[in-house]
Amino acid sequence: MNDRRFFNPHQPQTLQIAVILLYIESVLLLIGPALRIPLFFITMAAMASGAFGIANEKKWGYALGVIGAVLNLAWPLIYGFGLSWYFSGGNILNTIFWVALVALLLHPMSRDYQRIWFR
Repeated sequence: MNDRRFFNPHQPQTLQIAVILLYIESVLLLIGPALRIPLFFITMAAMASGAFGIANEKKWGYALGVIGAVLNLAWPLIYGFGLSWYFSGGNILNTIFWVALVALLLHPMSRDYQRIWFR
């Protein structure tokens, strides 16, 4: 029997949604700029492996998921686009999802669950 899983329905809802968003964002980075820009490839790899680790209740997975989500949120600042980039045109929807992902991962319910149950 295989104990690995890509999604864990027994986790709190905050972690379940975060895992789904991590997978979606990593796929969007893969079909977008991840193959051309190293920061995006690192972010994509951290988000995908973090989602897998969270689904399998691993502490390293939670850490990678948080790192990937924060990098994904911070890349416009890292590349010097400034705060106005987040609120311009079509970028606002991306910003909403990125902030929601970080908030879901850092929510007290998610943090408490991973602190108690993750190995």
